[in-house]
Amino acid sequence: MVNKHRIYWSLQVGGWLLYAVAQILWSFVALGSVTPRRVIFFLLEALLCLVITNWFRILLNRYKWLYMPMHKLIPRVFFSVFVMGLLIYFLRLPVTFALGKLFDPDTTIDLTQALTINQILGFSPYYVFLCFLWTVFYFIYHYFERYNTSLKYDASMIEIELNNLKSQLNPHFIFNALNSIRALVDENPSKSKQAINQLSNILRNSLASDKKGLTKFEDELKIVKDYLGLESIRFEERLKTEFDIHPDSQKFLVPPLMIQTLVENGIKHGISKLTPGGVIQLKTFVDNNHLRIHIRNSGHLLNGTKRSKGGLGLKNTVQRLKLLYGEEASFRIVNENDNFVLTEIVIPQSNTHESINRR
Repeated sequence: MVNKHRIYWSLQVGGWLLYAVAQILWSFVALGSVTPRRVIFFLLEALLCLVITNWFRILLNRYKWLYMPMHKLIPRVFFSVFVMGLLIYFLRLPVTFALGKLFDPDTTIDLTQALTINQILGFSPYYVFLCFLWTVFYFIYHYFERYNTSLKYDASMIEIELNNLKSQLNPHFIFNALNSIRALVDENPSKSKQAINQLSNILRNSLASDKKGLTKFEDELKIVKDYLGLESIRFEERLKTEFDIHPDSQKFLVPPLMIQTLVENGIKHGISKLTPGGVIQLKTFVDNNHLRIHIRNSGHLLNGTKRSKGGLGLKNTVQRLKLLYGEEASFRIVNENDNFVLTEIVIPQSNTHESINRR
């Protein structure tokens, strides 16, 4: 994954250094020579612009201005650009004074003239315009970055959905579910009706999941419970389920079918391989605006990994988390002890990811 922090600082330092060099060259062309005092001034001015614009970047990210609607964003940007231009103008005055004292100590420098309305209105618009250009470039960069991420996600969702339909909800699973339901029709009609509804819900959500980037945690939890309800018909007493859901989990959005895929992975490669069966535990924690999901299943990883046929769902999960959240999310699967396998997902709570659902 590209290091966006490194790219930002490369562009930031390189851009303002190029600005200083352009100022120096222009001064040389206009005046025929450039004094060391002017060279140092242009370099310090560029450094000052770098510090102010980086401060503005921190403000943008902290208050999520990049994801605001236009009617709220535009007045904030214009006001901030105006303030930055004035800040740069006033902060450069001490630099001018210090350089004057350093290179021409016998000359009396009067700063009061620079503080007149005419001087402020004459020079500060230049810095306002400079900050406005920086802001435009910064927003354009993020717009194309988000657009590119959206395209990658769309392409990935198509592939992932096909893999889900082929490997998770395959004909073998449907065949087993229908056989289990058929056996219940005469024995327990009400339970068979419930099982048909569960299968219908799973199929409906699977076919519709390519239309949305994220889904509510509570909706995903319903699918997981429907899936486990169907599997409990097939495994009977061999499958036990446990849920411990933090109340704040409902505030989060998650990739559709992700938890169901991991639960199925635990049954397919863990519990189904054990003669006495086992337990599937789903537990969530919420701390520091992050949702931590723990899926435990009876069983054991083979040499630290799942069987080769079980890697598709895990690979898709890692890919989806990376495209959606970058480095903010994490995924791991380990042997917790000799009897249980732990699958852990950590997802951030951020309104920035909700925009994927509104494309």
